[in-house]
Amino acid sequence: MGRYPEIEPYDHGMLDVGDGNHLYWETSGNPHGKPAVVLHGGPGSSAGAGLRRYFDPAAYRIVLFDQRGAGRSRPSAAAPATDMSVNTAPHLMADLERLRAHLGIGRWLVWGVSFGSALGLRYAQTHPGVVSELVLTGVATGSPAEVALLTRGLGRIFPEAYERFLAELPEDERDGNLAAAYNRLLESPDPEVRARAARAWTDWETAIIPAPPGSVERFRDPAFRLGFARTVTHYWGNDHFFGDGGEESVVLRDAHLLKDIPGTLVQGSLDLGNLLGVVWRLHHAWPGSELVIVDDAGHDAGAVGDDALVAATDRYVRRRPD
Repeated sequence: MGRYPEIEPYDHGMLDVGDGNHLYWETSGNPHGKPAVVLHGGPGSSAGAGLRRYFDPAAYRIVLFDQRGAGRSRPSAAAPATDMSVNTAPHLMADLERLRAHLGIGRWLVWGVSFGSALGLRYAQTHPGVVSELVLTGVATGSPAEVALLTRGLGRIFPEAYERFLAELPEDERDGNLAAAYNRLLESPDPEVRARAARAWTDWETAIIPAPPGSVERFRDPAFRLGFARTVTHYWGNDHFFGDGGEESVVLRDAHLLKDIPGTLVQGSLDLGNLLGVVWRLHHAWPGSELVIVDDAGHDAGAVGDDALVAATDRYVRRRPD
């Protein structure tokens, strides 16, 4: 099956969402088609052109945008003066609502990858009336346990890389919240401290999350490294700003709120986040969800995962509106 051919946007712009932030957005496909919005990962990545290809361009009105501080949105998180206190999950969900209203959309399918899946789940739980379906991959829920696994637990599996990861931190910061400790370095007034911390953080991420070459190459850009690492550690160091759910995620706790929203979860069997069983538990707590496990695939579910994601969007475009 594969993804659909490459297409170009038919419209784009910058949306003023307040707090001095302007979001880059674009629409492609059929202007009169079923609306779908794409939530990129990171947090702090951007909405790449390849994400348009998970949708039939003849049937979907495809909305891509770069989240606050990321990609083509301004100001960039890579700029030290950018105020990160106004970059939180509630801000991102309010931005989604502003974008939906700006585009005159009533309800839309929400497609999310990695952090975008966690954001999409929480958005659907808090705004269920505007989400028609969910299609998610590289699924995360933003729990403290997931952050602890990715910043500390995997140290036993990747000991050499983990030793380098810890070495950048002061010794008295190595036993606490590692994401928050790195964020303090990334907020340092010293540009050399920020640069070293960004390099160390992205080196660790590359070690634990095998990714396609294009994904790794982006970390060669010092500005991207800094903005990405600053945004990830800002979110991970603050429980993703989803609220206090203890070690369990707020998203998993509130999974029952998704009962009227159909959804598809596409997950690689070798995605190390699966070590906590979060995706399996989410699926079983969410009536009407479908779980597709892709054997021998990691955080990026690969070609087989692409087929499953396209099959889901093809199926949902044929679904009768409620």
